[in-house]
Amino acid sequence: MAFEQKKGLTRRGFIEKTGLTAAGAMVVSPMLGQIMDNTSKERKRRVALVGTGIRGISFFGKFLRENYSNKIEFVGLCDINPGRLQYAKEYIGVECPVFTDFDEMLQEVDIDLIMVTTVDATHHEFIIKGLSNDIDVVTEKPMTTDETKTQLIIDAQKASKAKLIMAFNYRYGQLFTKLKKILEADEIGELVSIDLNWYLNTYHGASYFRRWHGIKEKSGTLLLHKSAHHFDLLNWFIGSDPVEVTAYGDLEKYGENHSFRGPNCRSCSFKNECDFYWDITKDEKLMKLYVENEEYDGYIRDNCVWRKEINIFDKHSVQIKYANNVIVNYSLTTYSPFEGFRFGFNGKKGRLETHEGIPWRETTIVDQSKVHEKEMDQSSHTGDDNQYHEIVYQRNFEKPNRIEFPYVRSGHWGGDKLMFDEIFENKVIDPALHHAADVRDGSLAVLVGIAARNSIEQGRPVKIAELSELMPRKEKWI
Repeated sequence: MAFEQKKGLTRRGFIEKTGLTAAGAMVVSPMLGQIMDNTSKERKRRVALVGTGIRGISFFGKFLRENYSNKIEFVGLCDINPGRLQYAKEYIGVECPVFTDFDEMLQEVDIDLIMVTTVDATHHEFIIKGLSNDIDVVTEKPMTTDETKTQLIIDAQKASKAKLIMAFNYRYGQLFTKLKKILEADEIGELVSIDLNWYLNTYHGASYFRRWHGIKEKSGTLLLHKSAHHFDLLNWFIGSDPVEVTAYGDLEKYGENHSFRGPNCRSCSFKNECDFYWDITKDEKLMKLYVENEEYDGYIRDNCVWRKEINIFDKHSVQIKYANNVIVNYSLTTYSPFEGFRFGFNGKKGRLETHEGIPWRETTIVDQSKVHEKEMDQSSHTGDDNQYHEIVYQRNFEKPNRIEFPYVRSGHWGGDKLMFDEIFENKVIDPALHHAADVRDGSLAVLVGIAARNSIEQGRPVKIAELSELMPRKEKWI
């Protein structure tokens, strides 16, 4: 079973069962995606979205409405910005009520599932309130941004009949699923270490420094906002718990590290001189969603990447030790000339590796300004006929095995649709691989990032036990 069965009734179900309404009892089926009425007929799950930024309205909004309207119905949208709310309602294409107050939405609307896509540092507020009201929650990564909030979420999950689901769509990516299968097939023997280098290019990487993500108090640094994806993948591949983290990092490219800066790209006098000038006026959706609604909350979407308030790292190097003695060497670069990654898995019997986006190893030259756009695009899940993911694994003293794996880039390596298929349609790719992620998975991913951030700031190794009461599992558990 991908998600643990919801053993209790929902808040509405409790009221109905206790006779406070004549509507009849409602029970939840074993998989999260189905709710049955008293005639054993499946009804749509009532969902509410909090956070109507670009991620919320696109991935958790329009994409879900277009693909899962037979399973869900939007019953509420919530954001602190009323202008964005109105645009979100139009863009998603729904007729549900909108709220600038989350508590009011909880009181006014009957909700089965809350989807959280707000600023990272506020995720815990909505997760905890949802769980406290026995409402299921799906949250974007990272689950939260510090150890105190992490424990509050863990405590809320323990006390709730509802479930928190982490939207770790990378796990579902077809390439990463293939790597997991090769590891599970013992092709390289017992895993010893992993090397992961992730490269963000000067388009995608720079975008984080234009937005709220560049402020540590909001994003927790990219070790939380971005690397939570990578740390969860590593935890999933290894099947054991992280126990100690040593990290190095600094802010050397963006922020104050430049001779000039402007208020934002639109009004900057250095447009012709700045390599990082970005013209938001060419993007109609972003203009309508952000620029036309700046008056409500003052949020500037095309901020200067050189502004002095930026206080996150732009280079990161992390070493992680696991309970089963696997070692990880990880790096994240935010101003690479190309976007991609290198994965290397070392086992006692051999090595497995793959790569993506390394220009001199690709058959097709790509426009770096469009790479991230293709990753987010949901319209297609296949690539150029001449492209493929190269996977190589080789046992000691044997010849290498080379796989030309079908190229999938759109929708996070095809993972977006597969993740939502499991959540809303009970379609499980392979139960043995445990793609579905819960509160423990979300906690461990952010605890690695928090430990890495603390290690950089304090100049020492940080044990996960310093941050959480979660007991590490040495044995293979996924």
